[in-house]
Amino acid sequence: MENNCLSIPGLEPDMWSNDACRGYVIMAMQDCGFSREDIRRVVRQLYEVFDFHTISEAEQKYSKW
Repeated sequence: MENNCLSIPGLEPDMWSNDACRGYVIMAMQDCGFSREDIRRVVRQLYEVFDFHTISEAEQKYSKW
């Protein structure tokens, strides 16, 4: 018998999505009153950051910040 929590509704692991992350950033920046142009600049930069850095590097950056 396979023990797989993916088959138990509500216990699925979090799904990483670059687009979801961008959405969170957009929502947070809007909530803080950033201009549309500033938000566009940050979202464009995220494409580059995602391409050149790992999730582990991002976690380390956050924990040291």
